[in-house]
Amino acid sequence: MVTKVIEKTQPSTRMLMIQRGISKGFPIMLGYLPIALTYGVLAKQAGMNVSEITLMSVLVYAGASQFMGAGMIGAGAGMLEIVIATFVLNFRHFVMSLSFMNRLRGIPLRWKVPLSFGLTDESFAVSSLHTEEAKQDKGTYFYAALMLTAYSSWVIGSFLGGILGDIIPDALSQSMGIALYAMFIGLLIPSVRKEWRVGIIATAAMLINYELSLYISSGWAIVFATIIGGFCGIVLLKGDKS
Repeated sequence: MVTKVIEKTQPSTRMLMIQRGISKGFPIMLGYLPIALTYGVLAKQAGMNVSEITLMSVLVYAGASQFMGAGMIGAGAGMLEIVIATFVLNFRHFVMSLSFMNRLRGIPLRWKVPLSFGLTDESFAVSSLHTEEAKQDKGTYFYAALMLTAYSSWVIGSFLGGILGDIIPDALSQSMGIALYAMFIGLLIPSVRKEWRVGIIATAAMLINYELSLYISSGWAIVFATIIGGFCGIVLLKGDKS
């Protein structure tokens, strides 16, 4: 009788996995909130309303692509240009999803689809550090809780950013655009320090985008610059083992 009472007071394996997933996703949440707020403000400047800003985060859930998409909308780019540009930018998710699903073999399709949708650079990096959970009982709940924590923070932050876009002064909201460039530079510098050829690729893509934008629309300039920059990376980084 005492044994049964003790077993009832102990949390289930499912709850333990959920708690662990939330705890590992908490740092991602802290990182996502300010970036999502910035996205919401900039998307509001681009002419999107709060519903559109939030819905994009709910359905797309891809930070860099959403920033680029909002910028292209503000520049008057067409739907086809935006779709192709974001597809090319997010092509790496195919590779990440294959790698992630390789560790979760045998799970039903009803788990694979939402988990694949919730996969981002950050959640992939964290889940890659926690491979043992995939082999444990109810381990799928760990990854689900991790991704849901990150996903909810991004959606909530985007919604709040859209609201702030109507409240904060124009001078402050415009300055957040500068913070966005600083963020991308901050992401680029560690890669350049590790491999100088990455800097050449980024510079080449920037110059190509600038030159093409003089002759074609800014949306298609981004698309072609992204594709050409990707091929430059294939050539320059061929054989790189890092």
